[in-house]
Amino acid sequence: MGHPGLAAEFTANRERAQWHDKALWFVREKRDRMATSVPEWELLRETASAIKQHVQSLMADYLEEFERNAVKNGVIVHWAADAAEHNRIVLSILQKHNATRLVKSKSMLTEECHLNPYLEQNGIEVIDTDLGERIVQLRQEPPSHIVLPAIHIRKEEVGECFHEHLGTEKGASDPKYLTEAARNHLRSCFCRADVGLTGVNFAIAETGGIVICTNEGNADLGVGLPPVHIAAMGMEKLIPRAADLAVFLRLLARSATGQPVTTYSSHFHGPRPGCEMHIVIVDNGRSAILKSEFRRSLDCIRCGACMNTCPVYRRSGGHSYESTVPGPIGSILTPLQTPEKHSTLPFACSLCGSCTDVCPVKIPLHHQLFAMREHLDKKNLIGVGKKLQMKVLSAVFSRTWLFNLAGKVARTALRVTPRFLVYSRLTPAFQWGRKREIPQAPPKSFRELYAERQASRRSGASAPPDKH
Repeated sequence: MGHPGLAAEFTANRERAQWHDKALWFVREKRDRMATSVPEWELLRETASAIKQHVQSLMADYLEEFERNAVKNGVIVHWAADAAEHNRIVLSILQKHNATRLVKSKSMLTEECHLNPYLEQNGIEVIDTDLGERIVQLRQEPPSHIVLPAIHIRKEEVGECFHEHLGTEKGASDPKYLTEAARNHLRSCFCRADVGLTGVNFAIAETGGIVICTNEGNADLGVGLPPVHIAAMGMEKLIPRAADLAVFLRLLARSATGQPVTTYSSHFHGPRPGCEMHIVIVDNGRSAILKSEFRRSLDCIRCGACMNTCPVYRRSGGHSYESTVPGPIGSILTPLQTPEKHSTLPFACSLCGSCTDVCPVKIPLHHQLFAMREHLDKKNLIGVGKKLQMKVLSAVFSRTWLFNLAGKVARTALRVTPRFLVYSRLTPAFQWGRKREIPQAPPKSFRELYAERQASRRSGASAPPDKH
């Protein structure tokens, strides 16, 4: 269906769309308060951006350094060219240990690789242990946000889900009660697990260690009890030195949820005695992105700040993007992998630049989204209707007389058209108006008002009062 159709479905529930918008803007406001409380915030962003670009320039060298040091620490390192190879490697580790139960902390890479359904088809029970991830797993739907996976679900719906799957009281919606129920349920899952799987927030080339950031401690429990730890790592997660980590930890939580730091920043440098630790380093198209004009998109540290601020994402919901990573960064990454299916995503953007303003590693997101439109056009993936609209607008905007005429016609049409027709489904020309309150059109344009005011000043008379 594409983003426009799915977004229309989401916004059809006006109450949900407004609640979703406000919930995410609340997180954005928390991020702003945290950012302004750190005097060196912009210096941190500049430093993080420089570190990431440095790593990109020496990616192969740092990957080899990381592997050498991880192996010295007793870690078994695997390399996966794509999602299918990643999934086969994980399954082979599970089969080697005769494992049938896997507990998994949040990992957007495994979502990208569709690991859960693959393992389930091969007889493995997979339990997502992040609370939001567990909720959407029980509801049999994908996450709608990379940090707040169940942000689209209200507490009453969570209560219904837990009543059906966990046996909680019917009609219960108290967050504390539901959280306790989830904790008791997950505790038994941790104790029964054969293998624990995590993602990787940061991989340090200098030490061969990895860092996992969570607020619930589920990653620690998930790998602290089973004898085998598997870490799924996108190759872009590298940073050069342990000293660089502090820069990113100061940025990550503040940008993601408005916290000073994540509750748990767990460091892993090797397996426990008598246990195994595996790291699967995944490419899955990242090398191709590294060689393209969109390489800066690989700087992303998955904080979700661009989603929390994006007016389109906030009002259309994460599922409308049909991708593992939605929002502005997802509208760059996803069309690079599946351009035919997701050619509408770069147009789910007003080019307001708010995403670029909040990105902790200073990815020029709105510039890359604009470039992605041209990239897709070269592949002939832009619809004829959209291209025709752009040509018409280009013709209007490049001719002053035509621009003035179009403005006069539009103002007149809006003033004489009955308001109910502006919002009617019978008026396709006013689709834009059905989603927002359109103000009354002024009788004169800004150019006309400005010309009148200048003429009054030249004649020495006082400017007429502005009634518009």
